[in-house]
Amino acid sequence: MALVPARVLVVEDDQDIREAVVEAITGRGYEVVEAENGAVALDRMREHAPCIVLLDLMMPVMDGWEVVAQMDTEPSLAAVPICIVSAHDRDLPRNVAVLRKPVSLASLLQTVENYCGPP
Repeated sequence: MALVPARVLVVEDDQDIREAVVEAITGRGYEVVEAENGAVALDRMREHAPCIVLLDLMMPVMDGWEVVAQMDTEPSLAAVPICIVSAHDRDLPRNVAVLRKPVSLASLLQTVENYCGPP
């Protein structure tokens, strides 16, 4: 039986950035689920439990702060690790990892590996 790769949820409204992040992470052997806003992200988390959520803060429909607040109300999501990937890093919700945009690819991949283990 084959092992299922670790799953990473990438939540980013900018399609070009999201595609670049997805390509980098899948290139390392991780499975990636994408969401273009916070509302979609919550649905994806409920469907596909990730080992980490890479979360932009400034998004339409539902921003990153709202996503974290909603995650904290749902026991199945409250323990999911979050890494904020944003140019905005003030007033951060709960204890989260932070990668400030523009983020280096090496830092991003190291963060994923730290939370998800090697692919």
